[in-house]
Amino acid sequence: MFAEQASTNHGSTLYADDSFTISSVDITEGIPKQSSVSFCRNCERFLSPPSAWTLARQESQELLALCLKRLKGLNKVRLTEAHFIWTEPHSKRLRVSLTIQKEVLTATILEQVFEIEYLVQHTQCPDCAKLAAKNTWKALVQVRQKVTHKRTFLFLEQLILKHGAQKDTVGVKEVRDGLDFFYSQRSHAIRMVEFLTGVVPVRSKGSEQLLSTDTHSHTANYKFTYSVEIAPICKDDLVCIPLKQARGLSNISPLTICTRVGSSFQLLDVNTLQAVEVSAQVYWRTAFSALASVADLVEFTVLDVEPVGTHRGRWVLADAQVALAGAFRSSGGHADKDTLMDYESAGGTSQILHTRTHLGRILQPGDTAMGYYLTASNFNSDDYATLPADRIPDVILVKKAYPNRRKKGRTRAWKLRSIAKEQGEEGETGGGRGVVGRMGGRDQKKVNEDYELFLRDLEEDPELRANVQLYKAKDVRMHEVNKERKKGGQYGMDVDEARPEPDDGAGVEAEAGREDEEEEADFPEVQLEELLEDFDEMTLGDAEKAN
Repeated sequence: MFAEQASTNHGSTLYADDSFTISSVDITEGIPKQSSVSFCRNCERFLSPPSAWTLARQESQELLALCLKRLKGLNKVRLTEAHFIWTEPHSKRLRVSLTIQKEVLTATILEQVFEIEYLVQHTQCPDCAKLAAKNTWKALVQVRQKVTHKRTFLFLEQLILKHGAQKDTVGVKEVRDGLDFFYSQRSHAIRMVEFLTGVVPVRSKGSEQLLSTDTHSHTANYKFTYSVEIAPICKDDLVCIPLKQARGLSNISPLTICTRVGSSFQLLDVNTLQAVEVSAQVYWRTAFSALASVADLVEFTVLDVEPVGTHRGRWVLADAQVALAGAFRSSGGHADKDTLMDYESAGGTSQILHTRTHLGRILQPGDTAMGYYLTASNFNSDDYATLPADRIPDVILVKKAYPNRRKKGRTRAWKLRSIAKEQGEEGETGGGRGVVGRMGGRDQKKVNEDYELFLRDLEEDPELRANVQLYKAKDVRMHEVNKERKKGGQYGMDVDEARPEPDDGAGVEAEAGREDEEEEADFPEVQLEELLEDFDEMTLGDAEKAN
């Protein structure tokens, strides 16, 4: 290349005096014009020498830096500009244009533009190689909770997805009382244990198993297992704290309900609105279990509510009169027995019950509430047996219910993502049911019921919904949902409740009365602004329509 022609030949330019001439100069000598990069097709990462694998998009700044790092001889010149030259996406080639400068003589700087071609070599990174081989996990996190339902793990799955804690997981497997998370590195498992400690009350312990050892290099190969146990106290559970421990917790009444579960759980005395926060360390020091769970809740009809003036946050203390749902509904089967109650055969269940509740702000006469019917319950608990009879109420109301919204099957306008990755399964997340409930068998019906109850809790509890990411359902249009809302429907039901067929005229009138029942006006609807777009399932056609 001649210095006089440098400005037109390969983009070279010579900065010198007019009288200065150079016969031939090539400052790109020593820099290879061809190179290669390693790319893993499974995880879509590039090899960053010597052993790191980096996630980088095509023609991104990260990929450009990785390509320049592989070039030898760049330290001898000054790099002024670099960019990608477009190539076909499937050509397995990367073209990079470089502009460099170098001082060839005193006060003489030569600039030259040239091109480098990289060959993309498809290979497999060590993590994907272990995944393909199966059963090559390095660390295991066993999460367990000794309860009869799966709602805790359904909620935990959503927390994991929201915070991206599943990205390093090699596989997930459902077992009888929980989930197993598999990892290729011990540090990933430790990070998962730390995440669980921050979102639910747990205790954990670790162990290791020696697989092989090399006496010459003094190295060993281990498998690590971390056991994580979640406290068996869930939201809305009825809890009887041991008397000695209750005195240590601000002298709270032993009979409480659980109102919130996080890294610690909150217990509330519904008679005084006194609340106490129980940390995981305090709980596991002297562990106790719940007396009853939401499966034992009974439906009550609110007859009267009178606030007493005490309030704490969103709770308002009130005296309430309730009766079992349907207790004052006539049987309608015979004209001469209209005064008989449906539940008289159960023995005095049509009586009016007096109780004190923390739901004075949201309950109104005529509403339906779910609560624990202590008078008709028998608990196998020594702590409960030692309580004085005058300190045990007939009923403890837990939450307001919306039965009129549950009468017909509705299509929900939202859906949840799931960890749709078993051990060795492709992909990280999906729109299916997820890992909870994949075991099948006789417990599948119970898991479906727990999943439906979990969806109802999300609909009825805005605070719980704030911790979960809801996505727009692709096959449901909002104008259809608004039409259902005008009819009194709500955002979803996946099951239809069985309803008895009328056998006479009275039954027909009763059926018509049920159809005309007004639905609850204060039902906490899932608003459109709370829903996220499901971009993983968005196709090119959808994107064009959105634009």
